[in-house]
Amino acid sequence: MSDAPITGSCLCGSVAYEISGNLGLFQYCHCSRCRKFTGSAFASNIMVSADQFRWLQGEEFVGRYELPDAKYFATTFCKQCGSSLPWKVQTGQVVMIPAGTLDATPDLRPSQNIFCASQAEWYVEPGTLPSHDELPPKKK
Repeated sequence: MSDAPITGSCLCGSVAYEISGNLGLFQYCHCSRCRKFTGSAFASNIMVSADQFRWLQGEEFVGRYELPDAKYFATTFCKQCGSSLPWKVQTGQVVMIPAGTLDATPDLRPSQNIFCASQAEWYVEPGTLPSHDELPPKKK
């Protein structure tokens, strides 16, 4: 990614943020915590240094949940619409950016899958499934 800032936001637009500088690691996490929080097979997270992140608006609408026994995991969400939002790991040095909350496509692409031993038993590689540009027609 270039040094140009990139913005992100929640679904309702109440909360917005900005990241600047070079993005760090982009990865898919298959751990049970990420699956629970996203409601999906994995989380798509970009890690940035805490000094590269800032809230632009709506920080008062950001809720946070921390598991007491988790060293790195937390969740944040918009109190208005429930969207996932960036969260600072408990050490305070890194911010996890849910990639789906970015307003533009970053130059960075995912480089790895982590916690694959915790992968959902029902997970199927997306490339092996039929693809549709829109909602498929109803089956008769």
